[in-house]
Amino acid sequence: MEIILLALIGAVLTGSIALIDGFLVNIIDICLYADKYMTGSGGSSLVNGIFDVALGTGVSVIILKFLKKGFECYILWTDGDADSKPILILTRFAQAIIIAICFPILYTFIAEITEEITNEILVIIGADTNYNWQVWIDYILSLGLVTGIFGLIFIICYFMLYFQFLMRGLEILILRIGMPFACVGLLDNDKGIFKPYMNKFFQSMFACIIQIALCKLGIGLMLNTGINMNMFWGIACLVLAIKTPRFLSEFLIPTGGGAFINNIYHSTRLVGMARSFAKKVGS
Repeated sequence: MEIILLALIGAVLTGSIALIDGFLVNIIDICLYADKYMTGSGGSSLVNGIFDVALGTGVSVIILKFLKKGFECYILWTDGDADSKPILILTRFAQAIIIAICFPILYTFIAEITEEITNEILVIIGADTNYNWQVWIDYILSLGLVTGIFGLIFIICYFMLYFQFLMRGLEILILRIGMPFACVGLLDNDKGIFKPYMNKFFQSMFACIIQIALCKLGIGLMLNTGINMNMFWGIACLVLAIKTPRFLSEFLIPTGGGAFINNIYHSTRLVGMARSFAKKVGS
């Protein structure tokens, strides 16, 4: 029975070599520029068209909201402070327009910085992506059924992580397309949706760096299975890489906007009042 299971695991692992061998090649580029690799049914031309539509619509909404806020504030006196200087809302309007139009250029700089950081980390870990997977498969199968099962778990996690890389690329692509609409929030005093939108954007970029680094580290450890406990460390690295977005969301994305800050303020005031009351009672 053990021989049959080992043969099945070996067949699955050997069959996956053709797919997993090139997974890490240009993976950071896939995450940052997913539109360049979406060549089916329209490819990049379709994405460029969506970019143009989103930009035109977003700029139109920014202009309409600017006119609406100016009319309601300085004509109807029903919104905002009519005594505030018009230059303030005009400055926010110019900021929203400039960021919406120039974001593709700004994104290029952000992507280059992200790619450079990732490459430097990979150089430290070991940038080689040409692994001899067949030697690794033969070795873990020679260690018995339990080791073979752990090897299968590793490959499954590897496939799951690769799909997360593709999803991360699509997520960043959607955030890039929707940036003109997020810039509408810059017309508000609290920046509206723009602040959490940028937090989500940088969370996705940072998640790419961590996931790629953990994936590379996990593969390096797993392929050195001959060293004690490296197999378990390799699987742990891939599992943590899969959970990285949820891990980052706990402290990179705020659970609320101004209401969250107000709750902290009021809670602090209540604690201070309670302490003052306790001191008076004690005296």
